[in-house]
Amino acid sequence: MLASYRLAAVLLAATIGVSASAADDFVRASSSGSTVLNLCSKGSAIGEAGCKAQPYDALSGKIQDALRAALAKAPANMQPLLKRDQVWFNELVLNIVQDNGGDDSILALLKQRTETLATIVGGFGRPGLAGRWVDAFGSVTVTPAGQGAYHVAVDTRADYRSGEESLWECHFATDLALAGDGWLKGTVPAKDRPELKATPLKMRRQGETLRVVVDAGEDEAGYACLRPNQITGSYFASGGPDPIAAADKADTSFIAPSFDCVHPHSASDEEICSDPELADNDVRLNRAWKALLPRLDDTTRRALSEDQRNWVKAQAWQYPEHLHPAWAKRTYFMHHTADGRDQLRMLQRERLALLEGFDEGRKGLAGLWLGYTAILNVKIEGDDVTAEGGKWMQGSWKDGCEYSITGTLTKGVFRSDDERINPDTLERDHATLMVNRQDDAFAKKRFGDDGKAGDKAGDKADEAKCRRNASISSTARLFPVRPSPDIDAGQKSIR
Repeated sequence: MLASYRLAAVLLAATIGVSASAADDFVRASSSGSTVLNLCSKGSAIGEAGCKAQPYDALSGKIQDALRAALAKAPANMQPLLKRDQVWFNELVLNIVQDNGGDDSILALLKQRTETLATIVGGFGRPGLAGRWVDAFGSVTVTPAGQGAYHVAVDTRADYRSGEESLWECHFATDLALAGDGWLKGTVPAKDRPELKATPLKMRRQGETLRVVVDAGEDEAGYACLRPNQITGSYFASGGPDPIAAADKADTSFIAPSFDCVHPHSASDEEICSDPELADNDVRLNRAWKALLPRLDDTTRRALSEDQRNWVKAQAWQYPEHLHPAWAKRTYFMHHTADGRDQLRMLQRERLALLEGFDEGRKGLAGLWLGYTAILNVKIEGDDVTAEGGKWMQGSWKDGCEYSITGTLTKGVFRSDDERINPDTLERDHATLMVNRQDDAFAKKRFGDDGKAGDKAGDKADEAKCRRNASISSTARLFPVRPSPDIDAGQKSIR
């Protein structure tokens, strides 16, 4: 039997299960953490006097009771998503308390959350799309508009109170129509800016949740709201069926990925389970992996398996890294749900482009080459070779390499134009391409005995190929892939 494309998942799960490192905590599924909101623990910003004066503990207890009641009615594969939603609400509240202490607004938030969970208890089993749907950041109200279309009113609000960008809210209404892929699609209206391109919005049931996705993009100035990022999410039915909902025949199936959604190991696993498109991508990845491996020779198969192990780890990091992006220094503590989902999708699509478009019959050096952490496009005109691309470090926009390789072919062998101790190299190894094979060894020499980089390391170190960090090696083993828009899109993201 061929191994699943997620062959590193067992290793990853073991790491998460036994290690208490901050890195593993960051990757771990949110649903595996505590859902208890303890505002009156020792050292709390509310303070002992504040906790005695106001019923924070009592209200937190009511939230926990309401969550237990909702979880008791939720299907097993939806329970992790409901727990995740509660953890995110807790993170929002704790951030406010950390910066501002306790006040009446915190009490109002706790009471509102109790009421929200109480409506979710009665919502499981509700048919169709019609009705009100809620999550930790707001609500979506869906009304049939005839001929398979729906009117959608979005109302989201999350105030983290940590500066001028702390309030993320969005309020608008639009119509969505059924598309051929099972999603209802439309656009977020541009506010007073009709010249701007409309922002895509789509919606679909995923089992007992409503999945809503907005393409938040980078330019938010033209949206119906300043902060659309948290529209993307999994919403839970608020309240039981009514006559409109009961007559709604929309598809309510659950698109299952290749792994168990009852016990997701990572935050990325949770997000894949929450989204029909991401789950379908996961199934396609598994299918493409099993179809590709028998076509490869032993050396290439072993190399791709190692690359896949690393890619699975990268996927586990992808969603949490972009949910709380460290590079967004003023808003890293907020929940960038749209961007996190979009980056995870691009990572999946790029890997699909490799596995489904693997060009194992390629001869020579020319073509597009891809691995889990690097890309290179090699062009040959006559005997002249040019290669452009890059190598990146997971989640870092400061560390990495920019490949700009030139040289010539002599009897099929690449010779670099560089005149240096450690020239650029390109060489075939079965179906793979080795880039700068010897730079792994040279990278280790770029620091002298004093631990400093540069000339003090001596001539043996040669010039660093990755200019932002001298200790990083530019060595990479890449795989032949046919060109794809999904590969081009992936290069626009920070990975």
